[in-house]
Amino acid sequence: MRHVLILSAVLIAAACANRDAADDESSGGDSTAECCAVTIVAEVPEGTGTLYLSGSLPELGPWDPAGLAMTGDGVERSATVHAPMGAEVEYKFTLGKWDYEELGADGQVPANHRIIVDGDLEVEHDIVAFKDPMRWIEDVEGSGVEGRLIYWTDVESRFLGPTRHVEIWLPPGYDDDPDARYPVLYMSDGQNLFDPRIANTGVDWGVDESVVRLVEAGVIPPIIVVGAWSTDQRAPEYSPWHGAPEYARFLIEELMPRVNAEFRTLTGPENTAAMGSSMGGLLSYYLVTYHPEAFGACGCVSTHFPLSEAVWTQVTNEEGGEADEAPDDTPYIVRDIEGGLTVPEGARYWFDYGTEGLDSQYGPTHDAVREWLLGQGLVEGEDFVIREYEGATHNEASWRARLDDPMTFLFGPGSAD
Repeated sequence: MRHVLILSAVLIAAACANRDAADDESSGGDSTAECCAVTIVAEVPEGTGTLYLSGSLPELGPWDPAGLAMTGDGVERSATVHAPMGAEVEYKFTLGKWDYEELGADGQVPANHRIIVDGDLEVEHDIVAFKDPMRWIEDVEGSGVEGRLIYWTDVESRFLGPTRHVEIWLPPGYDDDPDARYPVLYMSDGQNLFDPRIANTGVDWGVDESVVRLVEAGVIPPIIVVGAWSTDQRAPEYSPWHGAPEYARFLIEELMPRVNAEFRTLTGPENTAAMGSSMGGLLSYYLVTYHPEAFGACGCVSTHFPLSEAVWTQVTNEEGGEADEAPDDTPYIVRDIEGGLTVPEGARYWFDYGTEGLDSQYGPTHDAVREWLLGQGLVEGEDFVIREYEGATHNEASWRARLDDPMTFLFGPGSAD
């Protein structure tokens, strides 16, 4: 994973900082004594535009898709970054956006490149191709999607900066009954939901397969799914403590009216849910908690509740609190709960996380959320679920494997009570 792993990037940066401090002491304060230059060389196809490095080092964003422009305009590009001795560095190549990151020889998005810095070194890569989402959007049939997938490209918003693609998935049978209407699920990171060719990791959530499977089993009714793609502003747009209020206006005031006008939807919070993973889980939680007039239930998968002022400051280099104070490391959600946060009437919450990778750090904050919900009078198992998945980690493959569970909670028996 990459930009979704905010806390992971912070931990890497913190580890590097600790090593730098130790090096300073051992070298008499000369912080450059143990510093290493890593030159990364990439051969790219003829005609490739500006090539960027994105990765775990601060000078690469961290994980900004346009983190560092590489030099050269022919088939060979290069860039030099710096890291302390012993650091583990992860990185990827892009054309400036995650929609256009490198592909491996198998046509899939490769795992992060990883190196251990043991001195000055040069690393070479041969990049055969880059993602081309517009080509795949035009070739919807090639996605193998069940049902019907419709794309709106470069959707503009008065409330958000970057334009984004939006997809609307209609279940099988939608065109057979002109009087039938459907509940709607709004999902974040729309590029990862249906088409493995477009998905960040080469694995999509399999949303269409999940819905069809549950409908055929009589577990849920057919639903419409709306997926808005994320942009390089993903973190602030999805954060309840930063840009989520404006993102909510985009959904409620712009996207939802258009969807309701063009498709046969059931409206109102009892028929409208939100779902997302990691930062998208935070967004989904926000939409139900702060906009109960629009969203009645949420599926929050691998929810990034450890996010705090200190984490945000380290990741974004933005100021946290007062200039003369260290940023608060109390998770934002804990601060809100301690400040008297309340649950709107009728709200329903699904939260989950795995035991591996980044998810392994999510237990304590989810415990705090459980105590808050119980204190608000909600009944666990009915009004909310908080579930740990043994062996699951922080990626699309894990989310795909358990998607039927939150789908059943959101739209199954008792979901509209």
